[in-house]
Amino acid sequence: MKEQRIRFLFSLLMLFLSISAFAQQITVSGKVTDSNQEPIIGASVLEKGTSNGMITDMDGNFSLKTAPNATITISYIGYQTTEVKATSKPLKIELKDDSELLDEVVVIGYGTMQKKDVTTSVTSVSTKELNERPIISTGAALQGKAAGVQITQPNGLPGQEMVIRVRGNSSISASNDPLYVVDGVPMTDIGYLSPNDIETMQILKDASSAAIYGSRAANGVVLITTKSGAKGEAKIAFNSFVGFSNVIKSMKSLNHAQYKELMDETGAINLPDGLKDETDWFKETFTTGVNQNYQLSFSNGNDKMRYFVSGGYTQDDGVIKVAFYKRYNFRANLENQIRKWFKLSSSVAYSDYSSNGIISGQGANRAGVVLSVINTPTYAKIWDDENPGQYYNNFYGANVTHPVSNMSRSADNIAKSNRLLGNVSGEITFAPFLKFKSSLAIDRKSYHYTSFLDPKKTSYGREQFGTADDNRSQSTVLVFDNTLSFDKKFKKHALSAVAVSSYTNSDYTYSYQGVSHFFSSDIHTLNAGNKVSQGNGTTASQWAIMSYAFRAAYNYDSKYMVTANMRTDGSSKLAPGKRWGIFPSISAGWRLSSEKFMEDYTWINDLKLRGGWGQTGNQSGIGDYAYLQRYNITRQNWWEEGKANAMVTLSPANMPNRDLTWETTTQTNIGIDLSVLDNRLQFTADAYYKHTTNLLMDVPLPSTASVSSVTRNEGEMENKGLEFAINSKNFVGKFKWDTDFNISFNRNKVTKLNLQKIYYYGQTSESTNEKVVRMTEGKPLGMFWGFISDGVDPQTGDIIYRDIDKNGRITSSDKTYIGDPNPDFTFGMTNNFSYKGIGLNIFLTGSVGNDIYNASRIETEGMYSSRNQSTEVLNRWKKPGDITNIPRALISTENVKASSRWVEDGSYLRVKNITLSYEFPTRMLKKIFLNRLQVYTSAQNLITFTKYKGFDPEVNQFGNSATVQGIDWGTYPQVKTFVFGLNVEF
Repeated sequence: MKEQRIRFLFSLLMLFLSISAFAQQITVSGKVTDSNQEPIIGASVLEKGTSNGMITDMDGNFSLKTAPNATITISYIGYQTTEVKATSKPLKIELKDDSELLDEVVVIGYGTMQKKDVTTSVTSVSTKELNERPIISTGAALQGKAAGVQITQPNGLPGQEMVIRVRGNSSISASNDPLYVVDGVPMTDIGYLSPNDIETMQILKDASSAAIYGSRAANGVVLITTKSGAKGEAKIAFNSFVGFSNVIKSMKSLNHAQYKELMDETGAINLPDGLKDETDWFKETFTTGVNQNYQLSFSNGNDKMRYFVSGGYTQDDGVIKVAFYKRYNFRANLENQIRKWFKLSSSVAYSDYSSNGIISGQGANRAGVVLSVINTPTYAKIWDDENPGQYYNNFYGANVTHPVSNMSRSADNIAKSNRLLGNVSGEITFAPFLKFKSSLAIDRKSYHYTSFLDPKKTSYGREQFGTADDNRSQSTVLVFDNTLSFDKKFKKHALSAVAVSSYTNSDYTYSYQGVSHFFSSDIHTLNAGNKVSQGNGTTASQWAIMSYAFRAAYNYDSKYMVTANMRTDGSSKLAPGKRWGIFPSISAGWRLSSEKFMEDYTWINDLKLRGGWGQTGNQSGIGDYAYLQRYNITRQNWWEEGKANAMVTLSPANMPNRDLTWETTTQTNIGIDLSVLDNRLQFTADAYYKHTTNLLMDVPLPSTASVSSVTRNEGEMENKGLEFAINSKNFVGKFKWDTDFNISFNRNKVTKLNLQKIYYYGQTSESTNEKVVRMTEGKPLGMFWGFISDGVDPQTGDIIYRDIDKNGRITSSDKTYIGDPNPDFTFGMTNNFSYKGIGLNIFLTGSVGNDIYNASRIETEGMYSSRNQSTEVLNRWKKPGDITNIPRALISTENVKASSRWVEDGSYLRVKNITLSYEFPTRMLKKIFLNRLQVYTSAQNLITFTKYKGFDPEVNQFGNSATVQGIDWGTYPQVKTFVFGLNVEF
């Protein structure tokens, strides 16, 4: 009985305590919305300090039982976390966009930092538009978005990578491309990466921000973080678009009658009577391109694990019929908090992409497709009626092949790549302020290029009896990083530090095979060719970098900030004894807005002055064994008499250089960050000076030398400039209007050359063999060189070349600088409008003050040969007294010399993109179990305002070259594209 009474009393006590506890709880309910009053689905609602929480429903509503006076934390990715006190009254909570915060966290080298405390020149690039614009490359996502970063698309070839320059060209023979760091893994090529997988992008522009990457950061660093899962409800997202492209402008050639008149005038060839216009070569070459993109992703997470899995397919069929680009991509990111003190992260990305292009930068007689559209007479047919299966080639002595034949020269070529990136890292938390992270990454890329030239269709193919090539390479890069980080606050003091060791190893192999003499075009593989090239072979190379780095950042009350970096790198590419370089940097910031004397200026939210100095190195782009003596290998014809057992012969391929060392860039930067009017207007300005010494160059040697060149540290170069960026929120509320504008001024100059003082580059004509670019001390890179054209002599019809030296004769000594491809300034502006789900994005970009050398006009207006010409030559000089800017037709190169006649103003303003979108209301979507549904239509390259006569002013036939820029020579043209897109989230 006693035990029963005890049990009864105990049960009664527990019931009382439960009722008491229940009586002390309250129900907190409410609705979570964004600034447009649209409900936020899946927002986390948590009683602070406990695990008691939930997520909002399809209407953004929540109901949670909590203790009285508890603090409720509401959070959602992309929005500012908000805290409120628990109350029984219904709550209406509006989450603010994270981009409005000065406390936004940005990624920096080997860590993160609050944006307001950054003392260096770092630009964050918004990724919101990546799912709302038809973007298939990361470079396109960056174009026009960051001051000081010039991004151009040198041609319109499908899959063409952008040329990215951070604060100008700093090198000549070494690389000028920035370093890309994707999820902590450094790399030089991000063509595999789908923009839809990107979460954040930051650009480290000055040396004090990039020096933590030392030898690989001379040209700036682009930091990319890919998406990861988030707490809450699992998400399924599908993004897609389909676009249709056409060449931006067309050019007309002479019809048969006009061409015959020209030929009769010059006497170049004799055309028979009775010919007529047969073919519109523009229509036979150009078509409507179709580009498609489909991306599907899955993500979710909880307190222990987060995942993001995505896959996609991209295809871009070009406006020239044989050109295409195709990509398959897959990514899986996983993060697991195994213990409170240990986190394991891993990612794997695989991409398979292939492409084909055309022959460009060549005349119509050498398979140049674009130029042959104009140069081919219109009387010609596609096929030869007298020789079935062969392209027409009876041009009565004119040295030309038609564009369909030229396209077939590369129609059976294909370049395939597949790339696998794997990364695993473990992070140990010794204390909240002390962490150690170790990561191992592998980046393996396989490349396979095959070509086949039909032995019958083209005249060149018949001469070669058909040819085929099979080239393969494999590159494996291993990166092993270890990072120890310290981050702690002591009242008003904050100190963070990071120590890094990094090891990178590269292993590269390459094989190349070629055969000829094919019986037919039925089999394209090498076994069907009878004659094997003596040039077949394999190569291999390796390189490695070992690095140690340290960074310390001190912050007092977010008012006074200083950051110092030190990195040392050792590269196997450089000579023994010269391999190690030390790259220090220091920067400081002063937040004036936190000073007492600024308290009355309440309209100023933030005002910060900052400055920095640092050094970075460069050895990328030179050969893996540039400092060593290398040899050419020549095979002996073993089938010749007495050579059955002959060995290969060796000859020097270069001059060794045991003094080869780092190219070093020293940069000074000062800047100001200003935010006013409740952060609705933000302004950033930077001024910088970059000085590069020990320029790595391939220097040609005299013809009497046994080798042609030597790689050496040759000279010096400088870049200096100004950058300005303005972000404004013009209207807020239901109707929003935001504007982002940036403008950049850069001045480049070669200041010193040692062994050789003058260099010539850029041959742009098969007729004159002249190089049109001259590099020397005191001038910018890429300056055009030639004669000054003073128009057409009304009496003779010839070009008047200026007699610079006044000796009465036109000789090479009369050549001078005739143009500058470097712009005075570049700019970009984005306007975003939104109202009740309707969005309008207008993106403008432009360049002012740059010249273009239009070498295409030499072939289409030169009238020096028997090829067809553009209709511009209808205005040519014909008799004494004619006033015109087109000289007489003359079968001579006299009127087509490299001159200012071919130099044009390349300035332009382009409406790069206009996107009109509609996002359906969330409350409507819940009935069909959708979280988000957005449709949009977009126009790319819609309008271009320019005086340039060619297809497009954003052009460079020489692609990524630093020494040769702004040259148009039969270059694949840019396209205008109309796109229809859909974004869905379940």
